[in-house]
Amino acid sequence: MTDPSLQPSRQPWRWAVIALAVGVLAAAFAYVGGWLTPQRLSSRQIVNQLQQGGVHPGFRRNHAKGACVAGYFESSGAASAYSKASVFAPGRTPVIGRFALPGGNPYAPDSSVPIRSFALRFTLPHGEQWRTGMNSMPVFPVATPQAFYDQLVATQPDPATGKPDPKRVGAFFAAHPETGPFLAWVKTAKPSASYVTETYEALNAFYFVDAEGKRHAVRWEVTPEANDDAGTGPQAGDPDYLAKDLQQRLAQGPQRWHLRVTLAEPGDPTADATKAWPADRPTIDAGTLVIESEQAQDSGPCRDINYDPTVLPAGIEISDDPLLPARSSAYAVSYLRRTREEAHFPGAPRANPSSEHPQ
Repeated sequence: MTDPSLQPSRQPWRWAVIALAVGVLAAAFAYVGGWLTPQRLSSRQIVNQLQQGGVHPGFRRNHAKGACVAGYFESSGAASAYSKASVFAPGRTPVIGRFALPGGNPYAPDSSVPIRSFALRFTLPHGEQWRTGMNSMPVFPVATPQAFYDQLVATQPDPATGKPDPKRVGAFFAAHPETGPFLAWVKTAKPSASYVTETYEALNAFYFVDAEGKRHAVRWEVTPEANDDAGTGPQAGDPDYLAKDLQQRLAQGPQRWHLRVTLAEPGDPTADATKAWPADRPTIDAGTLVIESEQAQDSGPCRDINYDPTVLPAGIEISDDPLLPARSSAYAVSYLRRTREEAHFPGAPRANPSSEHPQ
């Protein structure tokens, strides 16, 4: 027999709230996609600008160079008081991940940028997934999709010199003082010799939702157990040392990170990824991420995964950060383009469109 308390006619306010939430989310995606106001910024414009450095058929438009990894997450159970997501119940959850460099060039030297990225897909029971993309930097340069697009335009190489125009770059940063914390960090940042020794930050805020329906604003990071170069640092002139280091380390045994969740306090910004939360905020060690194997990205299991950070299980929700729906929409555009290219460029990495979708 159906529980009368669950019938929509008895509690219409619940359905109104659900409809409102869905409407707001859809509006956010439509705005970023340019569906409501075509004269405004669209995800296609963002991806077009990412392609200004050149198109490599079949590859992601950003984070094009990378490697697939696989393993599991062993939950400590400590986060289950704040999120009802099954991934935080004690036990193991399978994980497919991807290490990568920023940028659209799959052949870029590993030393070309000081930032590394780490994307993960947790496969939960009952068809649920949790996907997240993290970067080895403490803050994001800008707070909005428009500012991100303007940054791409300002830093685009001049065809005459092959380098960005210093005046145009300077004008952008002068007009965007929120970039200050990122610029202060990047001045001293150096390319690391290993993916395995990096801390990776999910720079956007999210909400954990507990069993009582209470929401908790959070950010998370994964911190490595390894903190040495293991004698596998880059050799002079080697543009691909990160993949080799990863292979050598995994040959010696699984590599581990701790998933640490930071809880916000009232007033901590959830809509601005350029602002770090104070260091004294409480942190939970939610469990251990264990990476056991690696494969090349053109044939490994991460090849067909769109690491859309808005694909979330019950118990985790997006915040009001405008970068989140923008990332989701741009990732979708990038995916559609690279999969269409495969028909015309048989040598390009192959992808299976069905595996990109959350369901």
